[in-house]
This record gives sequence, structure tokens and C-alpha cells, in this order.
Amino acid sequence: FFLATANTLDTVPRPLVDRMEVIELGAYTRTEKLSIAKNHLIPKQMRLFGITKKQLSIPQTTVAEIIDYYTAEAGVRNLEREIATICRKATRKLLDGTEKLTIRSGDVQHYLGARRMLPEKLASEDEIGVVNGLAYTAVGGDLLKIEASVMDGTGKIELTGSLGDVMKESAQLAVSYVRTIAADYGVAPDFYKTKDIHIHFPEGAVPKDGPSAGVTIVCALLSALTEIPVRRNVAMTGELSLRGRVIAIGGLKEKTMAAYTCGIDTVLIPADNVKD
Repeated sequence: FFLATANTLDTVPRPLVDRMEVIELGAYTRTEKLSIAKNHLIPKQMRLFGITKKQLSIPQTTVAEIIDYYTAEAGVRNLEREIATICRKATRKLLDGTEKLTIRSGDVQHYLGARRMLPEKLASEDEIGVVNGLAYTAVGGDLLKIEASVMDGTGKIELTGSLGDVMKESAQLAVSYVRTIAADYGVAPDFYKTKDIHIHFPEGAVPKDGPSAGVTIVCALLSALTEIPVRRNVAMTGELSLRGRVIAIGGLKEKTMAAYTCGIDTVLIPADNVKD
């Protein structure tokens, strides 16, 4: 009887996947992680280090600080490690004579060092050619700002940001679709001949692939061509067909949680995903 675990099936050989029964466990939400830490992780680590509740207190706000700025994962493995680090350093203080220790959120940097990650923040104002996309990753969801820029030129299309083949095809498809609807938005029909188009996905060192950025690329490109800003509090996800039909996507739970974490209050999703 063979058991295997993986963060993503993309890197597992297909013949092996075909011969296995796959059980998918979605990423924990922030609220679920807080509950797991409170009811399981903190009590477990305190027992291991011989600490009682009367000696050490780790409030929920402290755990939230660790989740947001020190871990990026679908599960809670690294969260438990960070809690263990705090308990270990707290034990030393207690042995030095401190009777009661409460770790506030502002104390976390003293125990774990400077914040290791900063979540994506909303722009201060609506921008032209910048749209909030959503991505599904092995560690949960992520906000992905897609940028489009249009310049006078000869019709060159440039794609940057460490993109996979599927995402490159989505970008090319988006340009073709915008050509078919250009007249509806007051865009010159020959823009693909007289303009150079540059589409960029930030965080270029991180490989990106998948079809679900189709609608986002179209929106960014139309914004750049019409010089109409896009609302900064809106995110979107959806695969696009050549005819403009929006196709269902996966990882909706993780994507919407990423949007919520970043302060976005409106997410546009494919109609076929309403069932999710």
C-alpha cells in the first residue's frame, strides 16, 4: 500500500497519477490556520517545552502576524516551526526568572527577526493598464497585478515575467480578441499594426503558467488602448476563448482568499464557477 504527498500534481509523472487514487486537500484559510494554531499547535509546543498557560500566552493577533508575514504555505508546517521558535526563546526567558510572558504581535520581530514577506497591497489610486489578476500556487492563492503598455510602433507584442507556454498563448489570444471588439470601445482597428504592445507580469523570477489570466489580460490591454483606468479594488479571473466566452477556472477558494487578504472587495469570476 503506497502513500505519497505532493504540493502540486503538475510535477508528478502522468502515468503515475493515472495509477493512483488522488485525494485533494485545499489550502487552509487564514481563519482555519488561526483555529488550528490555537487548539493544536500552541498547546502541543507548550507541552514539548514544559510551559504552562500561566507562564506563556500567545494571543490570536500574534499568530495572525506570523501567518501573514512569516509563512507562505497551504498547510501549517512552517507556522508550527515558528511557534516552536517562539516557545524555545520564551523558555529561556522563563528560566531566567520571568514569571509570566505574553507575546504581543509587536514582539514577534524580536523573536523571529524582521518580516520575511509583505503581502501585495492595493494601489493608492486607479491606474491605466494595471489589473488585479488572481493566481493559484502550490502555497495557496496569490494576487497578480498584470500590466499592459501601448506605444507607437510597428505591431510588436512583447511578453515578460517568466511565463509558461499556456500563459503566452493566453496573451496572444487576448490580443486577437481585442482586435475583434476594438470598434466597440473606440479603439483604432489597425492598432495591432501601429502600436507596440508590452504585457508584463511582475515578480519576474517566479515562473507563471495557466490559462486563467485571459480576461485579466484583455481588460489590461483595453485599459491601455482606451486610457481608461481600472478600478483598483476589483480583481478578476477566467480563461478566455477566442470567441470571448469565459471558461471556468480552478482554485477559486484560494484565489478569492488571496483577494480578500489584500483588501479587494469585488472579484469577477466565470459564471460556471458559481457552483463552487
